[in-house]
Amino acid sequence: MIFMLAGTSDARELAIKIGEAGRKVIATVVTESAAKSLTEAGIQTNIGRLTAEQMAQFIQEYKLQAIVDASHPFAEEASKNALLAASQIGIPYIRYERASQSYTNPLVTLVQDYEEAAALAAKKRGVILLTTGSKTLGVFTKHLLGLENTRLIARMLPRLDNMEKCQTLGLEQKDIIAMQGPFSKELNMALIHQFEVTLMITKESGKVGSVDEKLEAALACGIETIMIARPKVQYENIHSSFEDVIKDLSSKLGN
Repeated sequence: MIFMLAGTSDARELAIKIGEAGRKVIATVVTESAAKSLTEAGIQTNIGRLTAEQMAQFIQEYKLQAIVDASHPFAEEASKNALLAASQIGIPYIRYERASQSYTNPLVTLVQDYEEAAALAAKKRGVILLTTGSKTLGVFTKHLLGLENTRLIARMLPRLDNMEKCQTLGLEQKDIIAMQGPFSKELNMALIHQFEVTLMITKESGKVGSVDEKLEAALACGIETIMIARPKVQYENIHSSFEDVIKDLSSKLGN
């Protein structure tokens, strides 16, 4: 049985492909909605964040043969925990990650992390559309809320804990877009026009992360984008196609 770190739409599809190749998968995800998507596909699923030690215990309990890490490109803590757990137990670790893309345009500025993005946005000001989710919202509210000639609009999943976090951080209801994607280019453009956005902040998540649709919308509207580069994690056995992951599993575990 394979232990998979999931939570994205392409991770679900990869789990299905691994199952079709004759290997059972047990997945771990953070949210109930992600778990529902996997269980509907017949994939056994665990809900909750796991430390490296908890992953190691989980692997031993279920006698798992390998880890396939298909977590989000920005979930670096989960990936580091999986790498450590695989090393401790002595099983193969295989990383699946959406292919990275190059964005070259004078309206696009690439930065290395959330703090740099927030600091740059504070210099630019205006109406800022934040599409990086709720996890690091505090970084942006710290820099941008209360700043003269600045309005922060945050788009995130419509979850109760997200709304509570917004309230705690002082983000007003009128500045929250609580929606679940995927978002088309046209919908992104409509939101930009509706809120009169002058600057967008996003992450380099790859095509499946709808970065193209966000960026295309921003460029079509003539507004600037601050793009946060992917975290630099030293992965082992990294692949960007389902076929290569399955071949690597066969190579390491046999047919």
